[in-house]
Amino acid sequence: MVEFARKRLGFDPDAMQERVLASAAKRGILNCTRQWGKSTVAAVKAVHRAATCAGSLVIVASPTDRQSAAFVRKAGELVAVLGMRPRGDGRNTGSLLLPNGSRIVGLPGSEGTIRGFSAVALMVIDEAARVRDSLYKALRPMLAVSRGDLWLLSTPHGKQGFFYENWANGGARWERVEVRATECPRIGKEFLEEERKQLGEAWFRQEYLCEFVDDERNLLRRDLVDGAFEDLEVLRV
Repeated sequence: MVEFARKRLGFDPDAMQERVLASAAKRGILNCTRQWGKSTVAAVKAVHRAATCAGSLVIVASPTDRQSAAFVRKAGELVAVLGMRPRGDGRNTGSLLLPNGSRIVGLPGSEGTIRGFSAVALMVIDEAARVRDSLYKALRPMLAVSRGDLWLLSTPHGKQGFFYENWANGGARWERVEVRATECPRIGKEFLEEERKQLGEAWFRQEYLCEFVDDERNLLRRDLVDGAFEDLEVLRV
């Protein structure tokens, strides 16, 4: 896939992006800084799957319709680089249909409106830390028969939800990739220092250092709550 990205799409990945593109993992999590290129790398993976495996269905889900549509547009730009004219599949507003019958479909961020898809070859959940757990649970059965791949991409958003739980407690099946802003060659030190001063320490650590910072609105930190439940279990025993 790395050579496909370079030679066919004209995309020259950095070292960490190359690692993601080269990965054959069935389950992957990208916990990455803002502006690293999560969506672009995922779009390359989506277009590669669609272009090289005829009849494949690639699904992207996001917190909002706008974000899913932006991903599909990005994928459409890459499809155009391959010399194909991007067009919709005639059934879904945010979609691409390739000449080999493969489709890339962007889904709205509502659990009640995404059912009906099956045999998904690749599923991408963009801004996954801000996607509701109910949507995630509605999406997963689409992979059941096809045994398709699932990739979650996001910056953190507190110690909550399926993105955090899979990152922290999901086990060895998930390939985890973390890229901090300090490790991204396209983000300068001066900009980061300015952001630290403007955003404050907690927000900076979340957005640029990929840390799962407790929500300041919570009265208790997540680790204290978890510890209380563990103590309760010990008392019950």
